[in-house]
Amino acid sequence: MTAPLSWERVFTSWTPDFAALAFVLVLGGGYLLWSRRLPDWPRARTFAFVAGLATVLLVTCSFLGVYDRTLFWPRAAQTVVLLMIAPLLLALGAPLTLVLASVPGAARLRAFGRGRTARALTFPLVVSALLILPPFLLYLTPLYEVCLRDQAVDSLARLGLLACGFVYFWTRLRLDPTPRDDHHLISFSIGFAEVIVDAALGLVLWLGPLRAAGYYQALARPWGPDLRTDQIIGAGILWIGGDLAGLPFVGALLARWRRDDEQQAERIDHELDNQETDGPAQGMWWDTDPVLAERFKRERQT
Repeated sequence: MTAPLSWERVFTSWTPDFAALAFVLVLGGGYLLWSRRLPDWPRARTFAFVAGLATVLLVTCSFLGVYDRTLFWPRAAQTVVLLMIAPLLLALGAPLTLVLASVPGAARLRAFGRGRTARALTFPLVVSALLILPPFLLYLTPLYEVCLRDQAVDSLARLGLLACGFVYFWTRLRLDPTPRDDHHLISFSIGFAEVIVDAALGLVLWLGPLRAAGYYQALARPWGPDLRTDQIIGAGILWIGGDLAGLPFVGALLARWRRDDEQQAERIDHELDNQETDGPAQGMWWDTDPVLAERFKRERQT
């Protein structure tokens, strides 16, 4: 039986999660090795990626990892971090750009990224499902109890949360090359839907039946909250914690949107300056405006 959770054990309880350690060592070692080959690689990206890996270790090897099979709410905290926080930090590290700049055969990867399959897999509805569905599949199916009883399945489920979260933030932030160039408003719409879904899952766990009740009852834990209170705390973490975890993404998305607008404005100004130096414009003004001309060109082609 795990010792009772106390404030002291919050800071002193640690457990080795070998799957998480291997994951962090492989990705971290590869990232640092490749980034050193590029002298102009931004340090902020390296810091963000390393922080994401450190976050994975924090939630798997700290007291959360010690008590994630004894209490309901530590696993809820792990779910929020592995789906919403760690993938965001990893995506801010732009690892795909680093791979494309460092690994032989990058041309094939770029070709695949421009193909129809990649565009279909990163369609906004597919990406939305990758962010929204995993918590429901984890907590409202038998998978939750299987994860409690089987370490290998649990490690795969955690890896799945990280992968789903990374694909979402990769395609929404677009720091790395992406198959699609969707408008940033789509990302805000997905984020709004995620807020609603978090509330729905939180209410289901708050008011619904106990999850893995037989497993927790067999532990006969004599300390801490009862099973219902424990699950209510976890439901609150998934609901409120998931919404709060989305705030850094909104900030990063707004910053990215502003940079894209500034770059587009600079490009238009540069094109207009070139037109002025080449001589007087010919035709109507909307034919010489780069944005409108491109738009009318697409409409004529259709």
